[in-house]
Amino acid sequence: MEALQKYTERIEKELNKDLFPSQPIELYEPLRYFLKLGGKRIRPVLTLLAAELFGSTSEKALPQAMAIEVFHNFTLIHDDIMDVAPTRRNHPTVHEKWNSNIAILSGDVLLIKAYQFLANIDAEKLPEALHLFSTTSIQVCEGQQMDMNFEERMDVSIKEYIEMIRLKTSVLLGAALEMGAIVAGASKEDRSRIYNFGQYLGIAFQIQDDLLDLYADPKKFGKMVGGDVAANKKTILHLTAVSDATPQHIEILKELQQEDNISLKIDRTRQLFDHLKVPQKCRETMLEYQAKAMVALEEINVPEQQKQGLIALADFLLNRDL
Repeated sequence: MEALQKYTERIEKELNKDLFPSQPIELYEPLRYFLKLGGKRIRPVLTLLAAELFGSTSEKALPQAMAIEVFHNFTLIHDDIMDVAPTRRNHPTVHEKWNSNIAILSGDVLLIKAYQFLANIDAEKLPEALHLFSTTSIQVCEGQQMDMNFEERMDVSIKEYIEMIRLKTSVLLGAALEMGAIVAGASKEDRSRIYNFGQYLGIAFQIQDDLLDLYADPKKFGKMVGGDVAANKKTILHLTAVSDATPQHIEILKELQQEDNISLKIDRTRQLFDHLKVPQKCRETMLEYQAKAMVALEEINVPEQQKQGLIALADFLLNRDL
């Protein structure tokens, strides 16, 4: 990730500028607070890398990269409200530190701010940029609604889950890359390829994230291992287990979901998943989407040397420690 540090630092420098008025302080102070909580800044870095991939400069694409990052933070503020999450990156969430009404309104401001950044583009490219950004914004909301619907359903399929994470997570990675391609004036064919690279990479990334949630080294993970199991989330691990389970295994899973001892619940669920070879099967699925991503990247009509930044980022995202 060191090779990409200059891009991350450029985004951080822009985020550290005073982007908002001083008043009303209740509206803008939560945004200053939230944007300084940090993060990997993967999405805006993708926009900068894509712009350079197709012959433009990262500086030219900086406003659109900021639009992607600001929009992402808008979704996080609202997700935290819906999830009733107490912390984000080990700090109180906006709705906890202030209240839900302030969090909703401040999040709305971030969405509008994203469009302000987006509009700072060559006039002839604005319609395509707006179409991509607006379509992606709607898809992210669709994915969030699907995720919420899954909480009430017992018959979620792996196919449905993949579609949910495609919408909730992956389309924004694809859009971040295509946005850089639009800034650079890439062909429609190459724009589609770079979008698919991001979309498949995002699906593989989320599957890896599901695996890490239960199988990561607690010292490296940065949050509680087994949080998804504790919350009875229908991740790809759970759905893979259900798809291969015997009726006896299903009963064990149901009993574990009612278990009050969280440590016991996590340990026994992990044991059951190991017995059913769930980690290996999920990793195979992850590798399938990783392979699709790399095929899409290979098909892009630019010299291979120009792809090294994106290859390095993909390696970083998909080779985190289990």
